[in-house]
Amino acid sequence: MTTRGASEIGLLRLVASRVAGPRDDDPADVVRHLGAVQAQDLPGAVTSVALRTASRSRAAVIAACDAGAVVRSWPMRGTLHAVPAEDLGWMLPLGTPRPRAQAARRRGELGLGDADVDRARELALGAVPATRAALFAVWEEAGLAPAKGRGYHLLAELAQTGVLCFGPFEGSEPVIVDVARWIPAPRHLERDEALGEWARRYFRSHGPAPVSDFAGWTGVPAADVRTAVALARPDLATMDVDGTEYLLDPAVPDLLAAHRREALGAHLLPGFDEFVLGHRHRDDVLDPAERDRICPGGNGVFRATVVHRGRITGTWTVTRGRPEVTAFGRGAPASETAVTKAFARLPA
Repeated sequence: MTTRGASEIGLLRLVASRVAGPRDDDPADVVRHLGAVQAQDLPGAVTSVALRTASRSRAAVIAACDAGAVVRSWPMRGTLHAVPAEDLGWMLPLGTPRPRAQAARRRGELGLGDADVDRARELALGAVPATRAALFAVWEEAGLAPAKGRGYHLLAELAQTGVLCFGPFEGSEPVIVDVARWIPAPRHLERDEALGEWARRYFRSHGPAPVSDFAGWTGVPAADVRTAVALARPDLATMDVDGTEYLLDPAVPDLLAAHRREALGAHLLPGFDEFVLGHRHRDDVLDPAERDRICPGGNGVFRATVVHRGRITGTWTVTRGRPEVTAFGRGAPASETAVTKAFARLPA
């Protein structure tokens, strides 16, 4: 176990998550490395993946979805994520039991029953591939009334049970597909093997991180967290940060040493990027006094962030084609020149 100051954590995470340092050519490999990419904000998710590729091409990310290499579903925490298509099947049984139990309690409030879910499944399999609007129109015609959250509830339930997922694009619209047809060769992992795989990917791409961050990221029960970490631990290194154990890829410290200058620079990240959303406790990279600045009122909507010297130092928007930064009061804000250069590097 090595000991490092908290100031190094953000820099190590930047190279671990491939925001800085070597990048993959294939967007699907980026998603596979990260394990899953928060994707309820679809344009932001495309950018998050693209900025970690060598080409920085948003079109290449969309092409990976069109080719069936990457899909979107609700594999954990009841939240949309982009995942490698072949891994969706083993992720769903691990990450969906709690969200599905919560959704089942909500179902009655929406005026839906198990028979409605069965009917929605039957109709969907006869209608897909289809956009969300087209599928909801089919349900509407059949009397399932998808308004007021009912359609979203049915879609999420069918996705979490491995029936449907978002696959290719139709113009700018993601298309809903039949999982069994769209993913003809899924990976089959035993439960413990799958837990170990998930933890291994998480800490290699999000580390250094404490076990509590992995627990928060997946939302799986404590017993599963313990099993996952125990199985992944032999392939990971550890760090002591103020008395707390953090796990990480053993190669990451050397990667940071080789790419430290890039990591220390300014990085513009979209809202919901894994550098932010991939961690339950963000105090390692964000001053606690500024938490409300990246997610006002804790409303679940995360703003695009500026990262400088491994810390979140502000938020940013685009005004008339130029980046406009709202810097936080503490920390070392990035210079206007550095922000302009980072903006020019954003995926197109």
